[in-house]
Amino acid sequence: MIADVDVDSQVWLNGEFVRLGDAKVSVLDRGFVFGDGIYEVVPVYRGKPFRMDAHIARLQRSLAEIRIETGRTADDWKALFLEVLQRSGMEDCIVYLQVTRGVAKRDHRFPADARPTIFCMASPRKPPSAQAREQGLSAVAMPDLRWLNCHIKSVSLLGNVLAKQHAVDSGVDEVIQFRGDALTEGASCNIWVVRNGELLAPRRNHLILEGIRYGLLEELAQKAGITLRECIVTRNDVDHADELLLSSATTEVLPITRFEGRPVGKGVPGPVYQALRARYDAVLAAL
Repeated sequence: MIADVDVDSQVWLNGEFVRLGDAKVSVLDRGFVFGDGIYEVVPVYRGKPFRMDAHIARLQRSLAEIRIETGRTADDWKALFLEVLQRSGMEDCIVYLQVTRGVAKRDHRFPADARPTIFCMASPRKPPSAQAREQGLSAVAMPDLRWLNCHIKSVSLLGNVLAKQHAVDSGVDEVIQFRGDALTEGASCNIWVVRNGELLAPRRNHLILEGIRYGLLEELAQKAGITLRECIVTRNDVDHADELLLSSATTEVLPITRFEGRPVGKGVPGPVYQALRARYDAVLAAL
């Protein structure tokens, strides 16, 4: 048994629905032996997938980057997400999809004849707590030790796992990673910095995963009249921020009110966060 997992739930594996407890993948699957695959997560609110088209577009970009051919179109992926959602019977959940290069003899080179392994499941979605929304989170800094293709949503997540565990070991909620003096992102989220009323965001490049919330917060900032500047965000910017925010599919947008044991700004969620949060909630309510 796996704690907090419904092993009787139905999941989709290589073309058919099976009981989660009975789903099996070969030990020679390249996702298992090499971490050779891509994943995507779509949040669902009241039975409605949020920004699913953007998630599918990112899935297709990542698959193309590592040259996994599935023969599936965007409409095919959408149909799969919706079928898994419908079969789950859940209204508020996340739908997780993973595609690996498939099963083959262990060899670093691409196999000539492997068929991609495709797995999809729905799990309950845990919304951000009222405490996180109203009081904020804590974070510490650490060097970004991951590979140089972070724009690919790879299942090879060891660097992220170690970063998240560093947060746990440090007694905080999140880490903020830096390459040299430049901010990249959190362990599993984008990081935003507010200074002098401006919202600063790390440049979109191969050093960060462009979260779907990145584009959404751009839209919300524009509607709120908040200037968003995409730039090299430095450690000094973070250390002297008026506000720090994080965003992801599961955390939505949340304030970081303590960094390296010190209050961020006034130590409470600030006005830029409040403006973005209100508009984020309005978007969700309108689904």
